[in-house]
Amino acid sequence: MQKVSLGKSGIMVPPLVFGANVFGWGVEERSAFALLDRLLDKGFDTIDTADIYSYWASGVGGESEVIIGNWLRTRGNRDQVFVHTKGGAPDAPGEFANADLSAAYLTKAVEGSLRRLGTDYIDLYYVHFDDNKTAPEETLTALQRLIDQGKIRAIGASNFTPERLAASLKVAKENSLTPYTCLQTHYNLYERSGYESGLESLCVAEGLGVLSYYSLASGFLTGKYRSEADLAKSASRGSSVAQYLTPRGLLILEALDRAAQKYNATQAQIALAWIMARPGFTSAIASATKIEQLDDLMAAAEIVLDEESIKDLTEASAY
Repeated sequence: MQKVSLGKSGIMVPPLVFGANVFGWGVEERSAFALLDRLLDKGFDTIDTADIYSYWASGVGGESEVIIGNWLRTRGNRDQVFVHTKGGAPDAPGEFANADLSAAYLTKAVEGSLRRLGTDYIDLYYVHFDDNKTAPEETLTALQRLIDQGKIRAIGASNFTPERLAASLKVAKENSLTPYTCLQTHYNLYERSGYESGLESLCVAEGLGVLSYYSLASGFLTGKYRSEADLAKSASRGSSVAQYLTPRGLLILEALDRAAQKYNATQAQIALAWIMARPGFTSAIASATKIEQLDDLMAAAEIVLDEESIKDLTEASAY
C-alpha cells in the first residue's frame, strides 16, 4: 500500500480513508475501537468524520467525533493518526440553504470539533457544504486564522460547484490565503457525471487532491443487490440501493464481476480500485461495520487494475 500526497499539502494519505459516519449509528463504541485498531494496525492511518455525524440516528451530531476522540485518548496514539472532519452544515446535509460558512460559525464549529475529538489540532478540516450567502473571502480568512492558531493544519472543500470552487481558489491566491488543498466529492462507478462535468478538469489543473464519498453507491457496488428481492437483505440500505437497479446498473455489475474474477477479488474491491486509478484521485472513502468488511476494503489498495479492466469498467458505466 503506497501513500500519496494530498494535493500540494505534503500530507501523505493512504488510498483508502475510513469513513466514520457509521459511528454512533450502526457501530457502537466498543466495535468502533476494534475497527480503528485494525485500521491502524494495517497502516491505514486516516479517518474521515464530520461534526454532524450521526444526527440522523436519534442523535444531535458529534457522536462520531466523540467516539474517535475517546479512542485517541484511550490508545494514546494521536500522533499516529490523521483526523479529517467537517463543519459548516448545522442542519441536514444536502441542503445548501442551511450551510453556514461565516467566520463566527466556523470558529464555533472548529472549537466544538476539537473538544469532542479531545485534541488541540485537526489535520484536515473541510467546509462540508458550500454557502453562497457568505463571501469566499470571509470563509477563507476565518480558516486562515484557525490555521495560524495551529487549530487546523490543512483545509478542503466538499460539495462545491466548479464555479464556486474556482472562485474560492482565486480569492485565496489573490489574498495570499491558504487555498483548499482537496475536494471531497460524491463519486463512484454509477455516479460519475457530477464530478466529471467541470470539477475534474478544475481539480486536475489546480493540483487538488480528490477523495470520493459514497464510493460503493450505498452498497450497490458490492454486488449483493441485483434484483428487487435482494433489497430485503438490508432494512437500512434497501431503499437507497433501489435507485441503482437499472439496465446501466446491471451492466456495471457485470463488468465488476468480470474484473473480480480476473483479479480473484470482490466486487467492492474492484469498485474502489477503479476510483483509486482515476486521474487526480487521492483516496476513496468507505465505511465498514465489521472487521471482515474492513479487511475486504483495505485489500482494494493492493489491486492495480490494468488498462483493459479500467476501460471495461469505464465503458460499462458510461452515462
